[in-house]
Amino acid sequence: MSSVEVAGLSKIYQAAGLMPTDLTIDDGEFVVIVGPSGCGKSTLLRLIAGLDEPSAGQVLIDGRDVTAAGPADRGLAMVFQSYALYPHLTVAQNIAFPLTMARRPKAEIAARVAAVAATLELGDLLDRRPRALSGGQRQRVSIGRAIIRNPGVLLLDEPLSNLDAALRVRMRHEFARLHQRLATTMIYVTHDQVEAMTLANRIVVMARGRVEQVGAPLDLYRTPATIGVAVAIGSPSINLLPVTIVASDSGGTTVRLPAGTICRVAARLPSNMVGARATLGVRPEHLRADAEGSFSGVVELFERLGPLSFAHLAAPDGGDALVAQLPSDRHVTLGERIAFAVDSADALLFAADGAAFARLSP
Repeated sequence: MSSVEVAGLSKIYQAAGLMPTDLTIDDGEFVVIVGPSGCGKSTLLRLIAGLDEPSAGQVLIDGRDVTAAGPADRGLAMVFQSYALYPHLTVAQNIAFPLTMARRPKAEIAARVAAVAATLELGDLLDRRPRALSGGQRQRVSIGRAIIRNPGVLLLDEPLSNLDAALRVRMRHEFARLHQRLATTMIYVTHDQVEAMTLANRIVVMARGRVEQVGAPLDLYRTPATIGVAVAIGSPSINLLPVTIVASDSGGTTVRLPAGTICRVAARLPSNMVGARATLGVRPEHLRADAEGSFSGVVELFERLGPLSFAHLAAPDGGDALVAQLPSDRHVTLGERIAFAVDSADALLFAADGAAFARLSP
């Protein structure tokens, strides 16, 4: 295992890149970097790997400055989205490739390949070539090739993006088990928040080349620092509504929704904010059916997903639809109007610059 630290690390392109970033990842952690396309997450991973040269800053592995070191000298291994297997080599030869290039003894190579194949359940596939493997099997071979050198850090750049939905679920389970078996530090880049929530010890949320927030999955879900973090964590995504601040006191804040209704939020605001515009955030699972509720709309789409159901309500002003989670036994018809309420402790409030207002302690 190895720790990873980046200090003031940046990579500036013409119109985008990674802004100066500080981040510390401890031995044995499984850290997931999540964010929209172009936010800088893959750039950060490539800088840690040594595949790109930084504009400024340092990369330290176990306290050793490796900023000027080549990828092979950092004690890292990387798994790519595209698998990058050699089509003319067998599974065993693909896995063994790093050791073969290092001219390790044949007996050692055979023993290490056998051990890795057992860990990844590839023992029956060692004589096959990549074209005879499924997508999940190819990804496991790619992982095997990466871990055969016993790297201190394993970097994974959107490794499941080419797989179908069912296989992605299975491979998520395999990554979690692999981390437990190897106890290796893993840094995993994805745009899929479900992968982030299910795999990570800590999540790094990025936007516009910057780190927005770092924390445990549930901490980011409950107390996002910005709108960007709130949107990045949780599925379906959080509902965001423009509101006007009506009043604020020691017990919370009252806001007016676009429809003119009133909602209470357990957030602390300065007194001079009354009359200002803000954004209210409400997660679908926190909306509860209530005929007197502040939120309402006509059902334009209803999704029944086994134990969970979601109603999509048309916004009266033509804005984004409001999504609400309903009990699975709730009968809904298209065109029906439903009203919802939310507990003040479950509502989030964001300033005009996207920063979350401090929430009141329960």
